[in-house]
Amino acid sequence: MEIQHAIHPHPLSLSFIDEANTMRWCTACGRKLPGPTYGCESCCFFIHKSCLGEHKAEVQCFFHPCPLIISTPTTVSCFVCFKSITSKFSYECKLNCLFETHVECALKPIIEYSDEECTIQHFTHAHPLKLVDSNQKDEVICSICKELCSSSSSSSSTYGCMECKFFLHKSCMKSIPRQLSNHRIHPCTLIFITCPYSGVECDCCGEDIVPGMKFSCGACDLDLHVKCALFPTTDSEDAKEIQHFCHPHTLALVESDEEYGSERRCVACAQICLAPAPTFRCSRSCSHFFLHKSCYVKLPYKYYKIKHPSHPDHPLTITSLPYNDHIRTCDACCRGIDSTLLAYSCREYECKFNLHLDCYKVLASIKFSGHEHLLTLLEKTLDLSCHLCGVNCCNFFLRCMPCDINIHLQCLPSAPKTIKHKSHLHPLTLTKSHFEYELNSDEEEDEFYCDDCEQKRSQKELVYYCVECKFIAEVKCVLDEVLPLIYKKNFFEKKNSKR
Repeated sequence: MEIQHAIHPHPLSLSFIDEANTMRWCTACGRKLPGPTYGCESCCFFIHKSCLGEHKAEVQCFFHPCPLIISTPTTVSCFVCFKSITSKFSYECKLNCLFETHVECALKPIIEYSDEECTIQHFTHAHPLKLVDSNQKDEVICSICKELCSSSSSSSSTYGCMECKFFLHKSCMKSIPRQLSNHRIHPCTLIFITCPYSGVECDCCGEDIVPGMKFSCGACDLDLHVKCALFPTTDSEDAKEIQHFCHPHTLALVESDEEYGSERRCVACAQICLAPAPTFRCSRSCSHFFLHKSCYVKLPYKYYKIKHPSHPDHPLTITSLPYNDHIRTCDACCRGIDSTLLAYSCREYECKFNLHLDCYKVLASIKFSGHEHLLTLLEKTLDLSCHLCGVNCCNFFLRCMPCDINIHLQCLPSAPKTIKHKSHLHPLTLTKSHFEYELNSDEEEDEFYCDDCEQKRSQKELVYYCVECKFIAEVKCVLDEVLPLIYKKNFFEKKNSKR
């Protein structure tokens, strides 16, 4: 008689082995093989008929919502009891969850306790949880909400495993789901998983997830702290408290003017926070941290490590710089970064690279002949001079941050000499101002204007000029015409250099 079983890829034949004649051992339990045995002679694979009956092809485990299938161990530790897996077989998630457990943990029977026993079996922990005496609640922390168990309302009991120092509020125990669907951070279903491993980073807040529990999407390799996954968001109309990775503490909705204090600027847009615009503040001691609800929804939902062309060696993340720390400088515009505001920052210890939120946006990257790095087009700066003409860079300019090189866009050799622009009938030519009084003026209070935007401009920068009409347009107003022509010229130069 032959059967096919998930425990082995080949058909298994049933035979009866005499105890006196066997020198073979069961692959499952490790004991000798007298009696009914299934085996594959070509692979020297043998297993007691009784052991095969215990190792079902697929089971449903109390500690994991997905079906589990029999497998050979691929991890070191069991995701239920956190002990080493030393047996030949284990159960792993049939779907994409990185969940694996001992056979005995997967098949562990669930005991129903009476109310008098004050004991609960819960899927968050391998051992039964017992009611904690009220005198001990001051010393223990709930593993779900991370708050002192004594800080919860008096009506909420605490259950725990004294052996493992694992404790839960009864209210948290009842509210935590086995899975989350349609989550704001991730479109796939997030599965609750008990996990024995450290070194996993939360994709919401960026902090390490200590061994214990998490919500996870195995297919997308996404992991979240339980607290980060369960926190209400601004999508909830009644959300009075939210969590965002840009700040280590929870953020509470401001409900009265007295809560604003003296430092009421939004950390994202730097504008004053005023009613009735909904605003969140730090729920703890960070009196300077305010965030408009409208700014919150514009920030990334989760902790992103992003690559920026101006800092290719390390990723950048949005963060709060240390408050009242020494003044940090934005490596794009060279202006100081207020320590009360959010910024893009490199998390490497010895790297001091930072960017304002609005300086992070890359307008364009252009190759400059003879230079190893791409030059990044930036919109504003402070007291930087063009390396080609020596004039201050007041508006749009190209910058190599690693080399601290700054060049006016119009000073590039590839900048077009003549362009056509929708704001003027005639062609415009790149030149210095043709007005003699502009060229000779050294007075700082003199004001010179662009005829296109009618805003003040620097009289020392090259402009696009119509001789016939005496029409002047500064480069920032004709950017849409200039950039494509620069790219086109660079492309043909690169193409010709390869011939």
